[in-house]
Amino acid sequence: MSSQSSEPMALPNRDQVLAASAGWVAVLLNVLPGLGAGYLYQRRWKAYWITSAFATAWFVAGAALGQGAAADAETQNQLVGLVGLLVLAAVTAAEAGLVVKRVRDAS
Repeated sequence: MSSQSSEPMALPNRDQVLAASAGWVAVLLNVLPGLGAGYLYQRRWKAYWITSAFATAWFVAGAALGQGAAADAETQNQLVGLVGLLVLAAVTAAEAGLVVKRVRDAS
């Protein structure tokens, strides 16, 4: 006798995937490696690509504005760049955690 069901297995929807994900993992992945890695864990592709676009724009703006800068201003430019990426990581981490909480509360 077969234990397999004849019914096809339904794929989980977006909210089920988010509710099943560990919010702390998504938050940690957005902070430590940064740049939206937690969104990959949550399978939130649009949020990942938006975060990638912001990070790329930040790098390009820093490179464009830093061209021809004096050597003493280079350290300040690097600090501004790092702070910007840390802010991006903090915002995406908070957002990833809040989305998991919202989906779980709605369930």
